[in-house]
Amino acid sequence: MKIGVNIHNFGPGTDPGALRSWARTVEDLGFDLLMVSDHLVITPDVAERYPAPFYEPFTTLSWLAGVTTRIRLGTTVLVAPYRHPLLTARMAANLDRLSGGRLVLGVGVGWARQEFAALGIPFEQRGRLTDDHLRAVRAAWADTADYGAGRIPVWVGGNSDAGLRRAVRFGDAWHPLRPTMPWLCEAAVRLKAVADELGLPVPAFAPRIALRLTGAPIVGPDRKAGEGTIEQITDDLDRLRLLGAETVVLDPYDGDPRTTCHPETGREALAAVAAHLHRPHSRDSRDSRNSRSSSRRNPTEQS
Repeated sequence: MKIGVNIHNFGPGTDPGALRSWARTVEDLGFDLLMVSDHLVITPDVAERYPAPFYEPFTTLSWLAGVTTRIRLGTTVLVAPYRHPLLTARMAANLDRLSGGRLVLGVGVGWARQEFAALGIPFEQRGRLTDDHLRAVRAAWADTADYGAGRIPVWVGGNSDAGLRRAVRFGDAWHPLRPTMPWLCEAAVRLKAVADELGLPVPAFAPRIALRLTGAPIVGPDRKAGEGTIEQITDDLDRLRLLGAETVVLDPYDGDPRTTCHPETGREALAAVAAHLHRPHSRDSRDSRNSRSSSRRNPTEQS
C-alpha cells in the first residue's frame, strides 16, 4: 500500500519556500505521493476554510515537479466544473509528460456555492457537469496524436452515493475524504455492490484520511481515521490495507488556517508515521497482530 500526503497550498503561512520545504520533506521521508487542493476564487465561503494565498494546483505541481525527483504528484481534488475539460486535459497531459509520468488527477464536484457563482457556473448542475467533464477529458486523452497523454490515473472524490457511483463509472480509484474508520469499512462494501449493480469493475480504493497525532488515545465513534496516538494511526493504516486500499493520503491540515504558519506539527506527525512504517520488522509484527485479531474483527472490516 502506498502512502501519500496532502500538503498546504493555501493559507497565511504558505509561500514558495514553504511549498518547496513541504515537497522535499514528503519526498525525503519516503512517502509515495504529494497532493494539493483546488480553488480559483477565494470567496467568503472558501476563505473561511482555505484563505489566501491559494496557489493554483496545476502551476504549483508543475513547479514542484522541478524540485522533486521521485514522488508522484496529484490533486485532491480538482473541482471539475471550474475549467473547460479540454483545458484540464491539456494541462494534465503536459504536467504528466513534464514530470516523467508522475501525475494523479483527483477530481470532485466542489462545494463552495459562492465560488461557483463568481465563476458563472450553475451550482445545482455540478454533478452533471463533472460527469460530462470526465467523459470529455478521457476522450481528449484518447487522441494521443494531439494530447499525448500517458496513462494518468483518475481518482474520483466524493463521500456521497452519487460520488461513489461516479467513481465506479469514470474513475480508476474512489477517493473519499476524511471519514471515520467504521464509515470506510461500510463504504468499501458499498463500492463493490455499486460496481456489481452497474456491471463494471470495482475501482481501486484510495481514501484521504486525517493526520492528527495525539499523546493520549482518542475514543468514541466520531474519531476520524488517522487521528490519535501513533498506534491508532498505524492501526488505521493496517486496517485500510486489509480493506484493499492501494493508496492512503494523509492530510495534516486541522481546519484552522493559522496552523499553516506552524507546519512543524504536521511535519513531526509525518516523521513519526514514516519512522514507524520504516522500522525494521514492524510490518512482520503488524501482520502477526492482524492475523491474531482477524477472528475478532467485524466481518465488514475484513471485506
